[in-house]
Amino acid sequence: MTSTATTTLARYLGRELLEPLHLVTYMCDAPNEAMAAIGFDDGQYWPLYFAGRAAPLGQVPAAVVDAIFFNFAPGMAEEFYTGVWDVATPAEALAAREAGSVKALRGILGSLADSPAIARAADLALRLAFDAPLEGRPLYAGLRTIAVPTEPLARLWHAATLLREHRGDGHNAALVAAGINGQEAHVFAALDGGMTPRAYGRLDPLTDAQLEAVVAGLRERGLVGADDRFTALGRELKDRIEEQTDLAAAPAYASLTADELDQFIADLKPLAARIETVGYDALVA
Repeated sequence: MTSTATTTLARYLGRELLEPLHLVTYMCDAPNEAMAAIGFDDGQYWPLYFAGRAAPLGQVPAAVVDAIFFNFAPGMAEEFYTGVWDVATPAEALAAREAGSVKALRGILGSLADSPAIARAADLALRLAFDAPLEGRPLYAGLRTIAVPTEPLARLWHAATLLREHRGDGHNAALVAAGINGQEAHVFAALDGGMTPRAYGRLDPLTDAQLEAVVAGLRERGLVGADDRFTALGRELKDRIEEQTDLAAAPAYASLTADELDQFIADLKPLAARIETVGYDALVA
């Protein structure tokens, strides 16, 4: 398999087929409700987010979470992560996050949640997840220390989460190597999605002046034009970052045989299609 084919496969499997299974954690109410059941205020989203996602790291300082998560507005980790372990332990947060995410998945997938494809895909995804390299991937490494669930749908969600964070750690490395900081990364994501930077929710904590300063810095570097769209140089850099992300993610899938790949895609495609058809909002109150 050529390098281009390998990286394209990593993007297809990681972004198109596995990531939708993981995104219920952030897009549905059930995980937040499960976190509320152990003491968090489900009217305050960001403490739930930081607690659930950072729990594999243990009770590390906010500065560590800020560095590993990389692309949040300055001060967000300090504000929203500080004190979360006064509410619950990391182990309790992990259990609640998993239970809520699996509940959300089950509600979206319906009868597909108990199909033989779930167990097959979970077993293979877990093998791939644990074959992936650890180097330079702190959040993925933390997740690797967590006990693997026994129930098939939970196993599949866990594997998808491992592979998602493996890819995410690699993406952060590509951004740092390209000289793009966390806030600039979100501007890039907004422009890539055809949105204005202000319309991109992750930039909400920035004031208008702070956001304009981020965009102005990208303009000065020739990456964003006066029309707040990518220049040719900016487009090339964004594409190169994504290619580097795919390249870093590719080793996780290197052990797939042709038959395994065909079966993996056949098992995962109906799940991703169901999520796309039903949508995450179907379970949001």
